[in-house]
Amino acid sequence: AENMQAAKRRVPHFTIVEEFDVTALEDARAMMNADRGDNPKLTLLPFLITAIVRALPDWPMLNATFDDEANVITRHGAVHMGMAAQTPQGLMVPVIRDAQNHDVWGLAREVIRLSDAAKTGKATREELSNPTFTLSSLGPMGGITSTPVISPPQVAIIAVNKVEEKVVVIDGDLEIRKRMNLSLSCDHRVVDGWDAASFLQALKPLIENPLRLLA
Repeated sequence: AENMQAAKRRVPHFTIVEEFDVTALEDARAMMNADRGDNPKLTLLPFLITAIVRALPDWPMLNATFDDEANVITRHGAVHMGMAAQTPQGLMVPVIRDAQNHDVWGLAREVIRLSDAAKTGKATREELSNPTFTLSSLGPMGGITSTPVISPPQVAIIAVNKVEEKVVVIDGDLEIRKRMNLSLSCDHRVVDGWDAASFLQALKPLIENPLRLLA
């Protein structure tokens, strides 16, 4: 409670929302799950984390921390991905260390392992400390859009909103497509609006074309 109050009081938030077509990604996920063998069942999260860690090196101001007392910004090479998770003890954020070093299957295993550890109270202090970027998802309850709150000293958090089937115009024709919004909140002291919008656009070819994402 104190952390969230301090975050809203001290951090000048802004949020930008972009819509993504996840039709091809959902088809690829279903195909991989049908032939997964001993691998864990894939949700959207491992794919989204893969896209984020692929895009962040070109926008390092988002994978950063800001010490506002010392007025020092630190940009991080590695991506330590925080995953906001609801537990019986309330909101917790387990962290996937060096998320950029995992493939989709490895990320799926880490998501399951860390989520279970957080929910059962077995997560270690290290597993709950020092993320450099956070992803928040409520799955089907994710709503149409959201305004996620940054957890200092991080400077960005992205929320996953629910997937919906929509009628959209594709090359002049009406098609039913699966669409999803991502809501990105940033600390305006560190991240400019142009950078945030450019980062979301950099995610588009990765999320909307799973062949690029998995290459």
